[in-house]
Amino acid sequence: MLLGHGHPEVMEAVLEQLPKGMTFFANNAKGVELAEAIVEAVPCCEKVRFVASGGDADMYVIRLARAYTGKDKILKFEGGYHGMSAEAQMSLAPDKRVNFPQAVPDSAGIPQGVADQMLIAPFNDLAAVEVLLSEHDDIAAIIAEPLQRIITAAHGFLQGLRDLCDKHSILLIFDEIVTGFRLAYGGAQEQYGITPDICTLGKIIGGGFPLAALGASAEIMQHFDESIVGRDKWLMQLGTLSGNPIAAAAGLKTIEVLKREGSYDRLRDIGRRLQHVQSSALDAAGVPHQICGDETLFDIFFTAGQCRDYRTAKHDDPAQNVIYNATLRRHGIFKSPGKLYPSLAITAEDLEKTKFAVEQAVSFISLT
Repeated sequence: MLLGHGHPEVMEAVLEQLPKGMTFFANNAKGVELAEAIVEAVPCCEKVRFVASGGDADMYVIRLARAYTGKDKILKFEGGYHGMSAEAQMSLAPDKRVNFPQAVPDSAGIPQGVADQMLIAPFNDLAAVEVLLSEHDDIAAIIAEPLQRIITAAHGFLQGLRDLCDKHSILLIFDEIVTGFRLAYGGAQEQYGITPDICTLGKIIGGGFPLAALGASAEIMQHFDESIVGRDKWLMQLGTLSGNPIAAAAGLKTIEVLKREGSYDRLRDIGRRLQHVQSSALDAAGVPHQICGDETLFDIFFTAGQCRDYRTAKHDDPAQNVIYNATLRRHGIFKSPGKLYPSLAITAEDLEKTKFAVEQAVSFISLT
């Protein structure tokens, strides 16, 4: 909720649309307008298709990559989150360490055949990716969060993925469900200057309502059109609520507000202030920590080590994080256990209240 809850302009747009229809299972004016806005904003998108959730979008882009390339295997990064599909639930949060590229299922009910088609690599390890690509000629795509949860890509890593995909003729997928329209108006693609072949978008484009999208070049997206590619290469994609006009109206107004001059400067200023409030209090108390992520999306790891991938991005003492977040809640500040999302709704008063709660939380953990 990048604009906060109940933003008056978003509410007005939704209320204006409600009497005109809530869902049609068909194209509608607001959906078309939103698609046009996305194509204008996001570098890799020439065409988009809507779905109801980010998990749906990630499922479809994996299928799309396979349809386009004629190959089956997908390379993903350990700890990367791409929804609830069988492929996405491979090595999302494995409890046990195994040798790469073995995939570890994080859910019951997933056939072994799915694991056999997934290759797992450590994030920020370009050499490991290069080895896997040289050893397997049946990889359809690499799927990655350009900011993996809150782990920042090392310098040159994303460009290296782009170059390796080009070299081996495979597709690069950016999961921008979270980073799209958050890191910048054009998402991580704009912020980092790296253009994937396919991307997924969600969260912000629905303005708080269920909506997500996938986008790519017209050539790749033609696999959703049976009349162009034929029955064998056609990818069926249907959803009753996909691109519904309520979510599209909310999303349109949300990104309209974000496009206004100064919106992202203010968002980053709020993020910097939230980072400073926490890091200064923790530094003063001598509590080892790392602030990981981007000013628009970050969190704290209570560790003195560097956080480069799933295995190193962890708390030295997980109890510290539990106590810290619980103390913040007791003082009226609700924070996710694993991510902090700055919002344009945060006021100076909110920041002062947060500062007080952080000071109390830091005092508490420094005594334990």
